[in-house]
Amino acid sequence: MRSVPRIAIYTRVSTDDQAKEGYSLNAQKDRLEAYCEAQGWTISDFYVDEGYSGRNTQRPEYQRMMGQRDSWDTILVLKMDRIHRNSKNFMIMMEDLEGWGKKFASMQESLDTSNAVGRFVVDIIQRIAQLESEQTGERTYMGMKQKAESGDGMLGFRIPYGYKSTPDGLSPDEFEADKIKHIFKAYLTGQTMDWISWDLNRQDIPTKNNNPWTLWSISRILHNPVYAGYLRWDGLIIPSQHEPLIFIEDFNEVQKLIASRIKNPEHQKYIRLPSKKGEVSSEGDLTFLIN
Repeated sequence: MRSVPRIAIYTRVSTDDQAKEGYSLNAQKDRLEAYCEAQGWTISDFYVDEGYSGRNTQRPEYQRMMGQRDSWDTILVLKMDRIHRNSKNFMIMMEDLEGWGKKFASMQESLDTSNAVGRFVVDIIQRIAQLESEQTGERTYMGMKQKAESGDGMLGFRIPYGYKSTPDGLSPDEFEADKIKHIFKAYLTGQTMDWISWDLNRQDIPTKNNNPWTLWSISRILHNPVYAGYLRWDGLIIPSQHEPLIFIEDFNEVQKLIASRIKNPEHQKYIRLPSKKGEVSSEGDLTFLIN
């Protein structure tokens, strides 16, 4: 007697998918449940990743599903791009499934991976999905690059310690801005990053995420040109309209001091911000654009 396959139903939405009709998690679940009922299949479990991209496998429910492979026979998705938007990751998954004696099914594409033709079609469709995903990424990258070069906007990064977000962009947070000035002044007067983090923790002053200060959090602040009036994004350092918290000369002096404390001469390179319009400076892969 033929056994009834046990189905692992996998659903996923990224942030962008939330607004697309038919892509909600509930819509996927309802359609897949009905499909299993029509096929006479038994649902083993539901694996739901909300707000995760399909370009990598670092999704908690995807990982849980693969870890519980002994409890199911087939993975079922509404559409192939729900499980992967990267052809390499998809084919790795298919090789793993084959090795485990498992199958993959996509309701919308009506795919059967138990034969060579089905696997070939799956590969072609997945490559098309990856092309579409990469083209979307390229368009997003070009838009952000143009935004960066024009000096317009905040480029979607997290609000750095010392600032708050306003309709006009970054604006100093009075309390945090005072601590930023203290951090730079302390380092310039000879204190170490370890000591500065210890001092802030001693005063029960948390980071913006309410975490304790560490050497690395202090290091990120001391290396961040945002405090001298610049923004950094994808190899670009550009002047910004937001109010700086420290002088450019002090920022450059801090970078020089940090480099001087590195024992290996090969790692003593540091960035130096241009101090006036028309001056162009570059270090490594960083390009400084002066308006």
